[in-house]
Amino acid sequence: MNIQVSSEIGHLQGVIVHTPGHEVSLVNPELKDELLFDDIIFEEDARQEHLDMLEVFKAAMPSGGQVIEIVDLILEVFQQEDARGYFIEQLVKEFPEENLHVIEKELGKLDADDLLTFIIQGYFKNSKGFTLNPSPNLLFTRDLAAVVGSNILISRAAKKARLRESLLMETLVHFHPLFESVRENAIRISGQQSIEGGDVLVVSDKLVLIGMSERTSFSGLIKGTEGLLNSGVETVLAVDIPKQRSSMHLDTIFTFASHSECIAFPPAIMEQNDNVVALFKDGDSIKTETRSSLKSALEENLGREFNFIKCGGEDRTNQFREQWTDGANVFALAPGIIIGYERNTNTFNTLVDHGYDLMTQFEFVEEYGDIDFIPSDEQKIAISFQGHELCRGRGGARCMTMPISRKPLTS
Repeated sequence: MNIQVSSEIGHLQGVIVHTPGHEVSLVNPELKDELLFDDIIFEEDARQEHLDMLEVFKAAMPSGGQVIEIVDLILEVFQQEDARGYFIEQLVKEFPEENLHVIEKELGKLDADDLLTFIIQGYFKNSKGFTLNPSPNLLFTRDLAAVVGSNILISRAAKKARLRESLLMETLVHFHPLFESVRENAIRISGQQSIEGGDVLVVSDKLVLIGMSERTSFSGLIKGTEGLLNSGVETVLAVDIPKQRSSMHLDTIFTFASHSECIAFPPAIMEQNDNVVALFKDGDSIKTETRSSLKSALEENLGREFNFIKCGGEDRTNQFREQWTDGANVFALAPGIIIGYERNTNTFNTLVDHGYDLMTQFEFVEEYGDIDFIPSDEQKIAISFQGHELCRGRGGARCMTMPISRKPLTS
């Protein structure tokens, strides 16, 4: 597969996901806050909801498109002894409080399946009583990395609960053949820096947004920006957003839907001024300039007008309610073809007011599942999918996807 992403909306050709497994059943009420969950979720329903969402992806993708399970990639790479050794070494180093050096040799003897079980579920047979917390957030593959053009920005999690996922992604890029073409171009974040993929939005191969959020540190943003500007990106727009749980990443309050349309949470995006900084190269240094708003910054950089569609519609209460349930976190399958949680009815009604046809996930799969879906330039579809359990994990359709290949835009 040609790893290449030059927009948020190009026709999806390849995406990495993780259908929730037993690890989500290991989140108990006492652990949920530490594990970054607002509620406990029912594994069987969450799993089925996720699998149903993937059916929409498959129906919308062109012939040859691939939905890739990240666990399959990990199992493949763990067949390599040097990859297992690399990961274990990093794990022991990054989690000194767990005293994993005591069982480092035992970990090295585990086969791929048992090592993966230990990483995701936190235990293995004969582990001498050593256990880890589960990794239920692997569901949100978006945060592990961002493909930008023909480069990959490897995230480093801000919270310890997700750091194992960062180590897994680093190991995949370092060893798995899927990432061979981007391996030398990888942008890495280290030390106390943090950046997560939910804060990185690829507007074009020349323009990238990065949220200054609860999860992306200033130093992580600067390190990521340096790497992007040295890899062909001309401008990074740093968007300052509230540092709080409800807006943990930029994509929880802002996503792209079409060439000229975005879904935005008004209080944090449309009602803010002077909260955007443009970063670009000036010789060997990086220059910064303040922009009055995200909308004006996009229009200035791209030379066209943008329509910000309100998450939750016009009513203030509905805006807050539906942002909480990821109404702004839609995922574009192609230009103007987007998917989001069906529970955000006011957001979908607003999309209809802006010319979108509303379809349920089942209607879309029935109509397009057996043909090669080729969206027209005029076609706009908002697809609703059920996610009553998935939603409890506080992440929408964009959060649960890591695109690695999209068709370039033609206009």
